Amino acid sequence: MKNSYKISSVTGVDVSVDIAGPGARSFAFVIDWHIRLLLALAWYLLGTLAYTGTFEFISSDAPAFGTYFFVVLLPTIAIYGLYHPVLEIVMRGRTPGKRFAGVRIVDTKAQEPGIVALLIRNVLRILDSLPSGYLVGLISTLVTAQNLRIGDLAAGTLLIYDHQDTPKGPGGPDTDGITRWSQAEHAGQTDHFGLDSRAVAQAELIEDLIARWDELNPVKRDQLAKKLLAQLQPGAGEPTDLKAALEGLLK
Repeated sequence: MKNSYKISSVTGVDVSVDIAGPGARSFAFVIDWHIRLLLALAWYLLGTLAYTGTFEFISSDAPAFGTYFFVVLLPTIAIYGLYHPVLEIVMRGRTPGKRFAGVRIVDTKAQEPGIVALLIRNVLRILDSLPSGYLVGLISTLVTAQNLRIGDLAAGTLLIYDHQDTPKGPGGPDTDGITRWSQAEHAGQTDHFGLDSRAVAQAELIEDLIARWDELNPVKRDQLAKKLLAQLQPGAGEPTDLKAALEGLLK
């Protein structure tokens, strides 16, 4: 049974994501470990062959060791050590292993994590890997509610199953929940809060939509944006840049 994590949204609809367990984590890590090991080994062997004409390691007391270190050894170490942080930043919370295992990294709001969070998460791999075989990290994923390793706890990140581009709420993708909330508000179901409260709620809805613009289903996202603009700027016509038009409403 999958462990779900619920997130409160300003739309009034709880969003839930499925947390990846220790098994999925380990599967992704093993794949990534083999990939980065092979990449680093390939650079080392080909670099050594190109530099020396053989596959023999140059000892540290050799005259040419300095150049050999910067041309061959240092890139080998960088490929192996920076594999996770670089790819997680470039691939937006994923790596080849995570993609193959069907998981990805998100923050506690189920959004793409920031660069700082991903760097913190990876720096603390050192702690999670102690004393060997990622024992500390494995124990942490077994005893924490969301199967988090130490790096996740410090960075505020989760590893979730990547079923789709957006998390699902009670009625499907979360954009459905946003649309239902917007339609209810437009129909006057929140009139008892008063005009000022409705304006605040509309602003929060717009902010939420803009913040999650790239994560939502494009068709339903644009439909909601058009409805909001038609409601708040009647007769203004349909803008060519919906996101910019929404941002203009918040200024």
